[in-house]
Amino acid sequence: MLESIIWILLMGFFVGQIARRLKAPALVGMVLVGILLGPQLGNVISPEVLGAANSLRTIAVMVILMKAGLGLDREKLSQQGTVALRLGFLPAACEAIAIAVAAMWLLQFDFLTGLLLGCIIGAESPAVIVPGMLRLKSLGWGVKKGIPDAILTGSALSDVLLLLVFSLLLAFLSQGKATTITLLGGITLSPLQLLPFQIIIQITLGVLLGWVTARILVSLLVKQNWTQTAVQDSLVAAGFALGLVVSAEHIPVFSGYLAVMAAGFFLIELDAPLARRLRGGFDSLWTIAEIILFVLLGASIQLNVLGNTLLVGLLVLAIGTLIGRSLGWYLSTLGSNWTGKERLFLLAGNSAKATVQAAIGAIPLAQGIAGGETILAIAALSILVTAPLGAWAIPTFAPKLLEKGEVDPTKVAISGRPVFLAAVDASPLTTDVLTKAADLARRSDGDVIVLYVDNLGDKKAIAQLQEQAQRLLSDICYEFLSLSGTVTEEIVRVAQARQVTDIVIGKRGHQPWEEVLVGSVSQAVLETSPIPVILVECSHKE
Repeated sequence: MLESIIWILLMGFFVGQIARRLKAPALVGMVLVGILLGPQLGNVISPEVLGAANSLRTIAVMVILMKAGLGLDREKLSQQGTVALRLGFLPAACEAIAIAVAAMWLLQFDFLTGLLLGCIIGAESPAVIVPGMLRLKSLGWGVKKGIPDAILTGSALSDVLLLLVFSLLLAFLSQGKATTITLLGGITLSPLQLLPFQIIIQITLGVLLGWVTARILVSLLVKQNWTQTAVQDSLVAAGFALGLVVSAEHIPVFSGYLAVMAAGFFLIELDAPLARRLRGGFDSLWTIAEIILFVLLGASIQLNVLGNTLLVGLLVLAIGTLIGRSLGWYLSTLGSNWTGKERLFLLAGNSAKATVQAAIGAIPLAQGIAGGETILAIAALSILVTAPLGAWAIPTFAPKLLEKGEVDPTKVAISGRPVFLAAVDASPLTTDVLTKAADLARRSDGDVIVLYVDNLGDKKAIAQLQEQAQRLLSDICYEFLSLSGTVTEEIVRVAQARQVTDIVIGKRGHQPWEEVLVGSVSQAVLETSPIPVILVECSHKE
């Protein structure tokens, strides 16, 4: 079992990186690794790991949905609230119906079996859509109108709807007859008549339990201080979120996945600093969860079944997306302020399949539903076709179809390592500036740029500064720059060009201006720099 986990993590990571360097989505490489290591080809993954695949996938989906909730913007959702709600129902419902009709025509399914297939294929993949939308938010694409937030919310709601209908159809088809429920007063209702009430109850209780969970987390992690680090915060939050998902499986009266996403959303409203810490923690968890999710997804694909349904399966997928889902997108954005290009972006940003299909695609076959093998094959085909396309299309078409707006740093995770610019000179202050920059870099796992503006051509001073930097920054990734020009202008220019996090500079000197960055220079940098400036005073008397 341990050998299998090593194979999954290492090969999944490196092949994913190879795919990324070839300008393909990393998940393509991870899925290919799953196919190679899975029982269809290499048979390297142990039966114990394959047996735990559903549980591992559940954990991965929990992580990505918490990330989604922590990235939602209430103000943008208020602007596009009706669009988000319509995106949660209309595209999925239209696609499921279109696939049902196509399956009756092409596969000779009856309507209910075709609708079962439509519910599986129509579900959107949080594992592809959530990272893509959060990435767009971090870059500013579509944020002015809240398009990524509307897609995120609509995707979660649509999965709730389709999973409920799937469960109802599965019970009906496996039992061969409809069951009825008698209410007080002798009123008898069929499961189909109860469906609207089930959807409302699932969504309402999911949101309510998400709010309760967020309140509990704020109480434990902030008010009562049960944790000391961001890692511990993330561990506790992940435990509560996973508890919601597991509870929903045993008590299916609420949507566990929606509750997780709602918890992340309410955490932003209740305690933004905690939400920011958790955002970084769940980003780290997703690094591992993503590999496990897509490698195991690839391992679950049955290649021997794909060949028999390849062409007809592609036609079913095309009808579902280009006719059914496109109609749903049109109806969802009708009367909104979305432009034609923004509506067209939904084809790239709102059609990827992966997670749900991998989780439930094999259930009809296991339940003995007629056509279950074909359903599984088309579910696998939808993953292989739409997941890579979606992961590629979202960042490719966003700059062409969406308007770029201002990024809200309180709603996205700040990616990348911090970089500190240490502006030094030939004075004793250099030791204090380098020490401060080193301390900041160690605390945040950041890098340092050491900048010396040399207008005198003093090679001896440069050599001494390089020696000091090597001694004080020996365990830190740093770069030494020696430039000429106006001191203040060069410091600000380099800081902006290199997108540094902070400028670290000496506050005041007591030597001639040719040898030290005097107070006027540090003051000028402080006044002109759009980047935060940290002033360092000399730690010893001269």
